[in-house]
Amino acid sequence: MVASCLGFVLIGALQALYGPAIPALREEFGLAPSTAGLALSAHFVGGVAGVLLFDRRYGRSGNRRILGTSYLLMATGAAGFALAPNWPLALAAALLAGLGFGGIDYGLNQLFAVGFGHRSTAMLNILNAHFGIGAILGPALIGAVGADHYPALFLAFALVDLPLLLCLRGVRDQAPQPPADTEGPRPAALALRSVLAVFVTLYVLHVGIEAGVGGWEPTHLQSVGYGAGLAATATSVYWLMMTVGRFLVAPLALRLSAQAIITVSCAGMTACLLLAAVPDLAPYAYAGVGLFIAPIFPTGLPWLHRSAPRARRAGALVIAASMAGGVAAGPALGKVIEWSGVRAVPLLLSAVSAACLAATLWLTRATRTKDGP
Repeated sequence: MVASCLGFVLIGALQALYGPAIPALREEFGLAPSTAGLALSAHFVGGVAGVLLFDRRYGRSGNRRILGTSYLLMATGAAGFALAPNWPLALAAALLAGLGFGGIDYGLNQLFAVGFGHRSTAMLNILNAHFGIGAILGPALIGAVGADHYPALFLAFALVDLPLLLCLRGVRDQAPQPPADTEGPRPAALALRSVLAVFVTLYVLHVGIEAGVGGWEPTHLQSVGYGAGLAATATSVYWLMMTVGRFLVAPLALRLSAQAIITVSCAGMTACLLLAAVPDLAPYAYAGVGLFIAPIFPTGLPWLHRSAPRARRAGALVIAASMAGGVAAGPALGKVIEWSGVRAVPLLLSAVSAACLAATLWLTRATRTKDGP
């Protein structure tokens, strides 16, 4: 468990290292800003491919082999990115690191979702909170050593990754099946497809909000009169609150249903985004968004597994969809902002958040068992 949490710190840090390294990458390889940003895109493409690829091996190759291969791929890719002599090889290395990233993200989320019984929701929130710790730690390290020294950080990352291979003996090779009393009624094929489609929609939309706030909060705050320094600090607080929120929800998840937690999260997120349209409240409202959005990703996975226990690939589908949502959020939101203006960012995101709330309420009704939610 400790090694798994450390693994999530590492994948959070890896994802967050690319952005702060862009100035040094541009100088070293002579890149335009959009070209330098392709490193993170390659990482996400590799992540989606890793989720889908390792899902095909799930239950065949054994969980230890899947996770071990993922850690090796991520370490190799990170080292390759640090030592790449040219930009095409650096992109290939980022893709390779992303492949391992996707396997770890999928593999550990899948195992925690089914391996802890009624405690799975709490444990998933704790696991994913460590991703946030890494996402905060990565930029802090770049800031401490300087962007020019990014190769040393990626190499150090690869070396820290390798000892986790020694901890895989504590991973059961085959995940336990969900207990019969948690499965609920068997939905018909058509109803099952509808439930999966709405879960995918929920994940794509809420990750789009997560990435949208992280990407556009500084610009929006500056457009309503805040300084660049305060805007950057407020964005850091947003990510910090997302991490704190997952730790706070862990004990609540032992007493409250996933449906109740996600419903409150979506309602609170929508309210905070509406409040963010008020300039005086905006920095505090964005912090509230981070707090409320925090539990949705980890809390939804056990709910999905209980609702569709026979749909083996459901977890991979929603995790891959969440990554795709993060990739698509930037360009899609950017296009809408072109005609609506930056000041409309919180209102646009609140509309997406309201759609998340509607999806949650629909899923609550669709997956309700005879004995209640």
